[in-house]
Order: sequence, then structure tokens, then C-alpha cells
Amino acid sequence: MISLNHTAVSHRVFYLLGIPGLEDQHIWISIPFIISYVIALLGNSLLICIIIIKSSLHEPMYLFLCMLAGADLVLSTCIVPQALVIFWFHAGEISLDQCITQVFFYSSTFISESGILLVMAFDRYIAICYPLRYTTIFTGALIGKVGMIIFLRSYGTIFPIIFLLKRLTFCQNNIIPHTFCEHIGLAKYACNDIRVNIWYGLFVIITTVVLDVLLIFVSYVLVLRAVFHMPSRDARNKTLNTCGSHVCIIILFYGPAISTSLIQRFGGHIPPHIHILLANVCILVPPMLNPIIYGIKTKQIWEQVSYIFLEVASWCCQKFSPFRVTLGKRVLLRVHPFLPNSPGSHSHDVLESLFRKARVL
Repeated sequence: MISLNHTAVSHRVFYLLGIPGLEDQHIWISIPFIISYVIALLGNSLLICIIIIKSSLHEPMYLFLCMLAGADLVLSTCIVPQALVIFWFHAGEISLDQCITQVFFYSSTFISESGILLVMAFDRYIAICYPLRYTTIFTGALIGKVGMIIFLRSYGTIFPIIFLLKRLTFCQNNIIPHTFCEHIGLAKYACNDIRVNIWYGLFVIITTVVLDVLLIFVSYVLVLRAVFHMPSRDARNKTLNTCGSHVCIIILFYGPAISTSLIQRFGGHIPPHIHILLANVCILVPPMLNPIIYGIKTKQIWEQVSYIFLEVASWCCQKFSPFRVTLGKRVLLRVHPFLPNSPGSHSHDVLESLFRKARVL
């Protein structure tokens, strides 16, 4: 591709450096990357499977959580494998098309997660402020339409960026000091005027993420207003507890992203490797912690995870060698007091049955 003055050749291949200044530490830095990625894969995959398989979890809140877990899988997979290849094999070569593809999926998935968090906030608002109308408002058809709108919005707003990048002539440096490709981070290597890219990127952020944050804030102001008008203190605490997981995830998602944006804007004296590490924190932390937070704070999900764990432990008790039988027995007996205890429920009966098996072994 030749530029307009026919003197500069556009680069078709770029080289990601990883984290400049910390090249000697890449192997050590890769350890938290791979640990967080494995936890994100296992946790979100387990969460999706439990919600899909268990019919009692086919409620709006859990279906939106399933969407969030799927977006977390895509978001982390867009970035972490590429970073690990750079850390382990120093293979940072990436074509322009691959770089633009990464920008598209990373950016659109980030906006999708923001939209899902907004819908989850609206879900809590309806459940608390209009409980009698909740089931009539959040029908299966509406949930499907909302999910489609979220993904169409994210892909629709990011799709023009593909053409805004492909129109550029990259005749400057093709060395990118980062672990992944970013829109403006890539555009700044062009010889063309990139003001359209900058303004469109700002437009996308304001009309999606910033708008979502404002609407989430408004919804929780209304939720708190309704909660503090409840006559019973126990009812207030129980209602606030149902919002706890979502609030934690909101902080984990937007907190690092806002901090990174502020540091990039006002932290000119901060070393570049700090900027890159913070950008990766935005990718690593939410997908890893989201399933853990919901698994611990949501009773129905915790019961299903406990059931799966005890089934595996019971199978190990029966199938493996005497040493492993003893080990499985001890694990089962140790964890039993900490598992959900709801007498009369199917989950409780299964747990008690497995507990009795462990005592007999």
C-alpha cells in the first residue's frame, strides 16, 4: 500500500514488545498471567455450564451473568495468549490485519461487558423497586432482545474503527511497546491525520461506557432510595446483600479502567511499563474474580459448585487407591461443615448422602 505522496510504504507487520524495560522479568510476569487466565477459563466455563444445565437458574439475573461470563472468556482470550507467546517465546510479530482484528474484538467485548453490567443494574432496580412486575417485565423474549441489542451496539460502534485503521498509511515505526494492539496506540504510527480516529474513539467511549456508568449510578441511587424506605432492617440488609455481588463486579470492571485512563492522561512522569501493566490488569482481574465473587456470594450457584465438588470427591473415594480414598474422605469430611445447609432441599439431601459415604469409607 503506497501513501498519497508515493514515497512511504505502509508497514503490514508489527512487533509487540511485551513490557519494555522489564524484558528480563517476562518469565516471572507470565506466572500471574497464566494463573489468572486458567482461573478465568475454568471459573467462567463452570459458571456457564451450571447456569445452562440447572433449570432453576434460568432466571434473568443468572442469564445475564451467563452472558457476562461468556464475554469474560472472549475478553481474556483476546489478550492473554498473545501476551504469553511474547513472554515465553519472544514472538511478538503480528500482521496489520491481525492487529486490527484484536482491536475489534477486544474493544467490542469491553463495551459488551459494560452493557451487560448496565442491564444487570436495571434488573436489580426492577427486582427491588417493582418486585410484583419483575416476572412480567423480564420475559424470555425481552432477555433475548436485550442480549441482541447489547452485542449489536458493541459491534456496531466498533466496526467503523476497522475502516478508520485500514485507511491509514503506517510509514513510521512498526515496533509497538505493548502486549496487545490498541486503537489509538496503533493509529499513532500512521503518517496520516488521525484526528478522525481520536474523535471517533472519544465518541464511542462517551456514548457507551460513560453513558453506562451514569445510568448504573442513577439506577443504584433509585435502588438505595427504595431500600432505605423499607420498614424492616432485616429486609434492608437482605435486599442490599442481593446487590453486593453486582456492585463488586462493577468496581472491578470500571475501577482499573478509569484509573488507567486517568494515569495515561495525567501521569506523564510514570514509567511506560506501569501504564502497560495497568492496562493488562483491566483484562486479567475482572474475568478471574467475577465467577469467584458470584460463586461465593450467590447461594444457588455455591450449592451447585459444592455438589459438583462433592460428587468428584465421592467418586475419588470409591475408585482410587487406598491412599487416595483416605485423602478424599478427609477432604469430604473437612469441607462438609462449610457447605450450604438447607434442610429439606434436594442439594442438602445429596450432600448428606455423600457425607455419610465418606464416614463409612
